[in-house]
Amino acid sequence: MVNRYSYQILDEFLIRVFTKIGCPFEDAKIISEVLLVSELRGISSHGLARVKTYLGLWEAGRITLNNEVKVIHETPSTATIDSGNGYGMIGAKKAMKLAIEKAKTAGTGWVSVNNSNHFGIAGYYAMMALEENMIGITTTNASPLVAPTWSTSKFLGTNPIAMAIPAGKNPAFVADFATTPIAQGKLALIERKGENCKLGYVQDKIGNPTTDPTILKQGGAIVPLGSDYEHGSHKGYCLGAIVDILSSVLGGANFGPFTPPQVAFLPLLEKSTGKGIGHFFGAMRIDAFRPAEDFKNSMDEWIDTFRNAVPAEGHEKVLIPGDPEREFTEIYMKEGIPILPDVEIELLEVAKKYNVKTFLE
Repeated sequence: MVNRYSYQILDEFLIRVFTKIGCPFEDAKIISEVLLVSELRGISSHGLARVKTYLGLWEAGRITLNNEVKVIHETPSTATIDSGNGYGMIGAKKAMKLAIEKAKTAGTGWVSVNNSNHFGIAGYYAMMALEENMIGITTTNASPLVAPTWSTSKFLGTNPIAMAIPAGKNPAFVADFATTPIAQGKLALIERKGENCKLGYVQDKIGNPTTDPTILKQGGAIVPLGSDYEHGSHKGYCLGAIVDILSSVLGGANFGPFTPPQVAFLPLLEKSTGKGIGHFFGAMRIDAFRPAEDFKNSMDEWIDTFRNAVPAEGHEKVLIPGDPEREFTEIYMKEGIPILPDVEIELLEVAKKYNVKTFLE
């Protein structure tokens, strides 16, 4: 049985947990918000299932609380931020705000971040730009779990890209996706359910395709988007590489295989090519290109055109990026956020360990 809990109850619980370990209230609020927005959008792999992992990183001394987030390089339209090795959400939100502020005066704003950690879903930050009538872009590199095409070496992360584009009468276009067929967190959820993953998601330690979701623990790897060369994995490899370079090399974070693992049970690498993991944020003011209302009208026409595409047999309609996540949000805000039983058990164990009031009380 899957139980459901309201956003407010879960938010209060997460804030209690993260303030208990020493996070300032505002930082705990940001961490909670990002995790729960992920849940609301149906991306549970980046939501409450991450709480134990985040706490484990702190327990292992790999997270700095009360971290100083500072600008270390800047121009009128760009900046690089050192996130102080804190929870990724803290520096990431400040970085996107800075990108938006720069866009207000320069037309576009671009901010890279180093010395950071896992920041949740990329779409959260891209969507911040929508509130300012802007297009938002977010990328991040991640723990090396992905083998480049024709390789068995885990050199890339699942390296997501997110873009949020405002429209007029239609809801915004919001794309948020990994550059792999599956994100590591979703693979872990499949393992939790005791199921096999689909063919084309992962390979074993010698490069053979497999459906075993535990294969990463056996030396295997996630494959790039496209699954294999014949189906275009070299294109997914290129996308993942672009994200890695923008997110890390540009701002001075660790790249590729030197990206620090975002789980406490894996040791830090001996070699470092930069500081922490990296993110990249962009904000573009629409009226820097054309009148905003004209663009929104054109965007509405684009969305309506694609919505009216003829659906393939067995499908009711063609979706616009962001449709499923918006529908999940509407349902979960009304009916509560569903939590897998083993994730619920983990959260209750966390409450007991840190002696905080649970979401059941």
